[in-house]
Amino acid sequence: MENFRKVRTSEEEMPLPFPDLSPNVVEMKVKEGSKIRNLMNFAMAQMELKGSRQIIFSGCGRAVTKTITCVEIMKRKLGGLHQVTKVRYKTVLEVWENKDLLPDSPGQNLTVHKNVPSICILLSRDPLDPNQTGYQPPEPQDGLGQAGQDALGFSTKGLKRTLPPPHEELLPKKLQVQVPDSLRGSGTTAGQLDH
Repeated sequence: MENFRKVRTSEEEMPLPFPDLSPNVVEMKVKEGSKIRNLMNFAMAQMELKGSRQIIFSGCGRAVTKTITCVEIMKRKLGGLHQVTKVRYKTVLEVWENKDLLPDSPGQNLTVHKNVPSICILLSRDPLDPNQTGYQPPEPQDGLGQAGQDALGFSTKGLKRTLPPPHEELLPKKLQVQVPDSLRGSGTTAGQLDH
């Protein structure tokens, strides 16, 4: 493949895997080169300023991780969102052109069909059917007071969840040294014991 260079990539268009979508649903197509900040600015404006009730994030191949990141940010910022996740495969068509062609020879292109993983995530302010595959209920907001503070007044900004208390056996134990009574009163120092 070192003699070929990729000249074009196209994705197979697939219908959204969610029935009964609201007519003003916002669809965010996340690409590998998309900037998360730009995606989130647009998505937040649609949900908060325009009053959209549902938003869909979709991405395939290397954009799957970025798609999931956008969804998690949206859930943290807005809260109370129902989620349905659908995973499937999408066909991507790549056209490769031969770089080392002789001047008289006809152009040689290589066409590659790839099946790449794809993800579609629906976030909704309105309740969704909890029995459908891939459903996740909204995360509980218990223990939080005003402005993201817990009951003790500590800020919870940036925390994903509270950590459980550490187990006692995992804590480092203090080293206890027993000195024989014969050495205690004799004035022997620690340096004298290390022969």
